[in-house]
Amino acid sequence: MAVPRNALKKWEKVHAFALGLPGAVEEFPWGESVAKVDKKVFVFLGVRDGSYPLGVTVKLTDGTAHAHALACPGAGPAGYGLGKAGWVSVPLEAPGAPAAELLCDWVEESYRVIAPKRLIAELDGG
Repeated sequence: MAVPRNALKKWEKVHAFALGLPGAVEEFPWGESVAKVDKKVFVFLGVRDGSYPLGVTVKLTDGTAHAHALACPGAGPAGYGLGKAGWVSVPLEAPGAPAAELLCDWVEESYRVIAPKRLIAELDGG
């Protein structure tokens, strides 16, 4: 199954943004891409080979951002009980999927929830 180009371009922007955050590393547990900081996942990036729909899963503790993400077409609380902790899965292939810029904002929020204070200070230019 071919991945829609616009969804792939969004995914690539989000992927590059996530890995550009201070201390971020990419790992492949369960065969999918995740970005971690301080050995903790801050965004699940899934797979980009077309075997599963493209999407990202982020932890949003801000009520407004969380509600906004859940309102996206096809979005929902993350599986495996992660939804209870504020994790939201957002598909990228659905018509009306969020723009890359908004997705990057959510990735940054998720990073700020997970990252140690010293790396957040580095992100903020401190």
